[in-house]
Amino acid sequence: MKILFLMKPLAYVKPDKDTSLLLMQASQRLGHDIYFLPQGGASVTPDGLVFDGILIACTGNKEFPFDVRQRERLHENDVDVIFIRTDPPFDDAYLHDMWVLDRLSDRVRCINSPAGIRTVNEKLWLTQFKDLIPKTWVTTSRDMLEAVLSEQGQLILKPTNGFGGQSIFLLLQDDVNKHVILDTMFAKNTVYVVAQEVLADAAQGDKRILLCDGEPIGAVLRVHSVDDHRNNLDSGGQAFATEITGRDQDIIDVLKPQLLSLGLRFVGIDVIGDYLIEVNVTSPTCLQELNTLDGYAHEDELVSRFLT
Repeated sequence: MKILFLMKPLAYVKPDKDTSLLLMQASQRLGHDIYFLPQGGASVTPDGLVFDGILIACTGNKEFPFDVRQRERLHENDVDVIFIRTDPPFDDAYLHDMWVLDRLSDRVRCINSPAGIRTVNEKLWLTQFKDLIPKTWVTTSRDMLEAVLSEQGQLILKPTNGFGGQSIFLLLQDDVNKHVILDTMFAKNTVYVVAQEVLADAAQGDKRILLCDGEPIGAVLRVHSVDDHRNNLDSGGQAFATEITGRDQDIIDVLKPQLLSLGLRFVGIDVIGDYLIEVNVTSPTCLQELNTLDGYAHEDELVSRFLT
């Protein structure tokens, strides 16, 4: 098989953390050809889609993890699977890639579905599940948010289009930096801001649960550093072993049919205490941490399932 990975530039891959690298290594171990596909690397032609990919091999060397071999222009008839692993923000370039990939024939499998990725904003989509989430406000109105802050006393603020803990603020009503933070979040009046109530259980960390075809693979507890409220590993958090609880499974059971109907086969959900916080469909991470904590190479089973 020829497998394409639409993802960030190879130079930005972190060998000790990157989930995409594990999926590439597993694909290579199974005897498949793997290609790096940059953003904008797909084209629509009268004869179907073509891809300007780069044939690569995983070396197992953390300093130089890839052997870059040759550029190839591939017709969609020669491609079997595309892993869409581009990190947010979901900007125009991301959106255009998804529109182009919509033109693919059904023969080519995408993990995840371009239409599903477009549908599920990782911060907003879950607001339909009111019984699963903390109190949440999504607005472009600074006045509304200030009124909510006055009522709640504290809020978690985040952009609708970030990742890795970027621009996430714990905002207190009496914070001397309150106006600066609000100025930053509402710098563009047409950009929505997400505000969530502060959960007491956040002090114990948040749980990343990885799902394959709507079923849990495993979970990682991410705990913030002593000088930061963000649990994201890219923001200094640490990973610990954890279990999937009955409440976690209840959340998964509600999400599963929706995710499957949208073609979202590899998903990461974030849970704090009893509440769903985010649903990650663009480039779910934490597979390396899960492997380390439970001593199992999950990527081999994952890739085998995706390819059959």
